[in-house]
Amino acid sequence: MKLITFIFLTVSVLFAKEHYAKLEPYELKTISSNVSALVMFADITKEGKRLKGDEYITLDDKLDKIELKQIEKKMLLLNSTIELNQEVIKNYDALLKKKVTNFERIKSLKIKSSVEKDREFYDLVNSQNQYINTKKELENIRVQLNDLNLRKEVLLKSVSDKHISSTEFTLYKLHVKEGQFVSPSTPLADLADISKGKLVIYLSYEEMVNYKSKALYLDGVKSSYTITRVWNIADSKHLSNYRAEIVIDAPKIFSRLIKVELRDD
Repeated sequence: MKLITFIFLTVSVLFAKEHYAKLEPYELKTISSNVSALVMFADITKEGKRLKGDEYITLDDKLDKIELKQIEKKMLLLNSTIELNQEVIKNYDALLKKKVTNFERIKSLKIKSSVEKDREFYDLVNSQNQYINTKKELENIRVQLNDLNLRKEVLLKSVSDKHISSTEFTLYKLHVKEGQFVSPSTPLADLADISKGKLVIYLSYEEMVNYKSKALYLDGVKSSYTITRVWNIADSKHLSNYRAEIVIDAPKIFSRLIKVELRDD
């Protein structure tokens, strides 16, 4: 009986397909510039270190901040002008009510000549036009204010995009140096999430069919890990094979090769 068990286990091991996977960080991503600017600061000393909200790249935002101050001053003036125009409109509204009442009162009076009535009418129409023009001016100022608000938001985002920081990621590589000019889409840095590790293997069709029933062995040792995610469409580079990912606890050292086997237990 022991001999049969031994032979069975030996056959299982022989038929278990070996995969070799590079132990990678859980996530690798490249940060690219959203703006055109000069690199003022690039902290090479942070390469290989975990970031804790540290600013590791600073782009020139001097002109943005100058324009922001000018916009804020213009917005204050426009808001003040809006308040004044609102008072003028309020006064015109009261004035027009009086003039309409006066005109309605005299237009049927026989003691008033047509010249006097026409004068009252023209005065009323002129006041109405001034009232309308003031309202139009108020609306134009509000449009200007909306445009300035939009420009302000664009500048605030531009300033924010020029101060590059991160948390929970490790700065893997800097792509820029101080004094370099960057444009939108220029790669700035590579970041790595090393809170977990990831193994990528490519399964054959036969392995894909029953991988859930298999035990996972790493470097010949049975593990408690399982395949985290699989793609049910064959990979474009590894023809007829299907990508699978295994997420594991964070190792002390990344990038070594791990032998991965799916075995029957």
